[in-house]
Amino acid sequence: MTLISVTGLSFAGTDNQTNDGTSPATVTLNVSCSQELNELATSWTKEYGRLNPTLKTNLNVIADNQNIPGSNLTLITKKEAISANDNTLWKMVIGRNAIVPVMNANNPMRNEIFRQGVPAEAFRQLMTDPQNQTWATMIIDGQEVPIHLYTIKNEALNAGIADFIKTNTNLNYGNAVANSEELISAIQKDIYAIGFCRLPDIRTSNSNNIAENISLLPIDKNGNGRLDSFENIYGNLQSFTHGVWVGKYPNALCESIYAVSSSKPTESNELAFLTWIMADGQQFMNPSGYIVLASRESQSNIEALTGTEVALTQTEKSNTSIIWLLAILGLVFTGVIITAVVRVLRKSKSSAINGEIRITNALNENVIDAPRGLYFDKTHTWAFMEKDGIVRIGIDDFLQHITGTLSRIKMKEPGETIRKGEKILTIIRDGKQLNVYAPVSGTIKSQNTALTEDSSLINSSPYTNGWVYMIEPKNWLREIEFLFMGEKYRDWLKDEFARLKDFFAESVRSNSSSYAHIILQDGGELTDHVLADLEPEVWEDFQTKFIDTSK
Repeated sequence: MTLISVTGLSFAGTDNQTNDGTSPATVTLNVSCSQELNELATSWTKEYGRLNPTLKTNLNVIADNQNIPGSNLTLITKKEAISANDNTLWKMVIGRNAIVPVMNANNPMRNEIFRQGVPAEAFRQLMTDPQNQTWATMIIDGQEVPIHLYTIKNEALNAGIADFIKTNTNLNYGNAVANSEELISAIQKDIYAIGFCRLPDIRTSNSNNIAENISLLPIDKNGNGRLDSFENIYGNLQSFTHGVWVGKYPNALCESIYAVSSSKPTESNELAFLTWIMADGQQFMNPSGYIVLASRESQSNIEALTGTEVALTQTEKSNTSIIWLLAILGLVFTGVIITAVVRVLRKSKSSAINGEIRITNALNENVIDAPRGLYFDKTHTWAFMEKDGIVRIGIDDFLQHITGTLSRIKMKEPGETIRKGEKILTIIRDGKQLNVYAPVSGTIKSQNTALTEDSSLINSSPYTNGWVYMIEPKNWLREIEFLFMGEKYRDWLKDEFARLKDFFAESVRSNSSSYAHIILQDGGELTDHVLADLEPEVWEDFQTKFIDTSK
């Protein structure tokens, strides 16, 4: 993991002597934390005190029903204490936590549960009516035995669960217990039990392993009846925390850890402590069962606190060491740039980039156009019924952002019959091609002949001038049940980007120049038109491992 090292800042208590040679006076840093963050806060204050011998750290643990102290710097996850309606408090996200469903590791249906996952709808039924739910209602071919639901009497935790299952009705809490220790103990003894708790609650003491006889309960995030490879993050805590970090876990079950104060900290001790938490202090997050911030978030927080730019390094070092390190990195970076430019210039002789060196933007779900009112298929096509009952179909904005500008397409002819999931189109860029599949069934009435003259219309306007076919639908009402609209499509796109990152992470070969153009940046960003200049074999991999697996 990349940590942030801060240079040019004065950390309280780090000098053993003052300018006149006398020992500096001891100063005190007052920090409060909620009970659930006690272990993490203790690790932070203990290590920070060790690094700053003349600084006394005073940690105060506040009770659940206690108000946030007005003068102290407080570390807390309680959402109700820092609600959006409370504008009097200063707050900053310093890490993340996750609410997790867990089960007994010896559940006799464990293998099938990990193959299918459990969708949000099944959790909703369970949480609203646990007395009438069996394992057969949770998974296909599950046993007709009752599910034993255990929950903790915690308003914030249960509010997160309610947000996840999207219900405003009062939850039936099943067997409610007082705290996480009682919940874990109950599930360890009951092979048919399910419970919800926070991620640190299932971690064994002094290790980053899951407690004995406890297993994470996998969530079928996209609700397709199986746990896809990009969703399978539940094998161990390391895989899970990384999966949460890159966005593979439902957002509703993620909660932020805040630093809170009555006003923005101005005292040097508080600023230095917060800055250290954003930098090397992040290394204490995962061992305590929490999720680190992305490096850009940490960097942005530090700059907001101090107004000072920060550099990304592997660890915090002295100013002299960092200067030497930056000098060495500068030489290496210069060599990499020269090598990259030479590669691009060589490739320009044999590829259609017309001698231009292009700077591409980052590719993420925020740049994808997704008009409301269209139905979207998992094969990245769309469908829209016109007033006369004829359906217009085309390719979504996601796919054209992946391929880059198309040079040619191959279309079917009017009168041909197509079935949902069959190949209806081949899109081509400089000889490299992908097959595209039908979102719905029907008979082609007409094709967009403008695409034969200018196939780049798919890139410039995929939902208007870049449409592909007009078809007479055959089974419209049944087939649209399997398509996405609006926010459901947006939520699904987040999973697609996670799957896309996994595809490149698994496919990139460090010794292959075929992948030289891929930029998987810190935080997991890809460059726009990521396939555009890659070799044909990469397009073939993308077809079989990404497009075809969605059919």
